[in-house]
Amino acid sequence: MFNAANPATMLVPMLVIAALTFIAFVNMAIKRTAAARAGHPADFFKAHQGPPEPESAAVAVRHYGNLMELPTLFYPACITAFVLGEVTGWMLIFAWSYVAARVLQSLVHMTTNNTMHRGLLFVIGMAFMIGLWLDIGLVVIGKL
Repeated sequence: MFNAANPATMLVPMLVIAALTFIAFVNMAIKRTAAARAGHPADFFKAHQGPPEPESAAVAVRHYGNLMELPTLFYPACITAFVLGEVTGWMLIFAWSYVAARVLQSLVHMTTNNTMHRGLLFVIGMAFMIGLWLDIGLVVIGKL
């Protein structure tokens, strides 16, 4: 539908997700440090045994972990489009829409943690991810 874009434009949404991951890591470190300073048993941080982490730290850890899951399909999608040298307008729409859904999901996770809103944003992000990979698949098939 759209003309091909400069392939490097496909790397920008990937950089945003990487930045979000780094932010989540810093947040997790802050929450865990606060828990340790508040007297949470140090043994927990050695082997994850003993009383559970405070909820704020556990949520931050889970949030960081989430950014090691579905985004692992996002990074290779962006790199594949870049390497193919064919970035379509749809790929950019799907990529940026995924980024928007992921950022909103992160905001929900780290604020209200409303599971209904978070789950809906996850499903929306997944739909964009599927669209992105379908578009990449069409480009690959077109090159066969």
